[in-house]
Amino acid sequence: MSEPQFTGILLYDGDCPFCSAASTAVRQLEAVGVVPWDEPAAQDFLEAQFGETPFALFFADIEAETIWAGRTAATELCERAGMPVLVRDIVDENYEQFADAIRFVSSTDREIDPYHDAYPLADDAAALFDELAAAGNRTHVPTGSR
Repeated sequence: MSEPQFTGILLYDGDCPFCSAASTAVRQLEAVGVVPWDEPAAQDFLEAQFGETPFALFFADIEAETIWAGRTAATELCERAGMPVLVRDIVDENYEQFADAIRFVSSTDREIDPYHDAYPLADDAAALFDELAAAGNRTHVPTGSR
C-alpha cells in the first residue's frame, strides 16, 4: 500500500529547536509532512512563492491554496493539531522572542524575515508543490503506535 501524498508541508529550520518542536507537533496530522528549510525543493518553492527565500517557519497547504508564515504558521499548526487555546496564544505572542533567541543561539547571519501572515499560494509555487511534497518526511504517528 502506498503512502498518501502530503497535502500540507511544514518548512522549518532543522537546526532550530523551536522549529523542530513544531515539526514533531504535526505528528497528529497524517496529511502533513516536513521539509527542512535548506532543502533545494524548499528553496525553489519559497523563491516561486515570494521571489526570494525568506528565513522563517512556513506551512503550505495545497488544498487550502494558502501558505502561512512565521507566527501565523505556528498558530495554524497548533490549531490543526488540536492544541489548547492557551498553547496557541503563547506560541503566537512569543514567536518573535523564540525567533530572536534561536537566531542568537545558532549564530546565524540569516535575517528572520517579516512574513507573519497567510498568503494565497502563488501559481508558480503551487506548480512546485508535488516536488516539495516528494521531499517531505512523515512525522505522523498512527493511532496505537505509541
